[in-house]
Amino acid sequence: MAAMDLFGRRWALRLLWELREGPLGARALMARCEGLSSSVLYQRLRELTSNGIVVASADGYALTPQGSSLVDALGPLNQWAIAWARAQEQDGEGPAGA
Repeated sequence: MAAMDLFGRRWALRLLWELREGPLGARALMARCEGLSSSVLYQRLRELTSNGIVVASADGYALTPQGSSLVDALGPLNQWAIAWARAQEQDGEGPAGA
């Protein structure tokens, strides 16, 4: 359950998703995550780093091998979300919160 607590925190999964293609600095992460405050960004990065999911590097923040395997597991969820959003649009309802 500790993993669900960590990844269920606001912005945690989004940060991992943004790091999937390679390291990013804090400014780049904030630019990609509109509405993310710097205090929350650094708190999440500390949590993810202390749990071995993200590592700070000279290039910014990067996924560890464990972080990469987690992002690989998120791929099917992303595909499901895309299909769901399309179905909602076709039904004329639009995704919730849109």
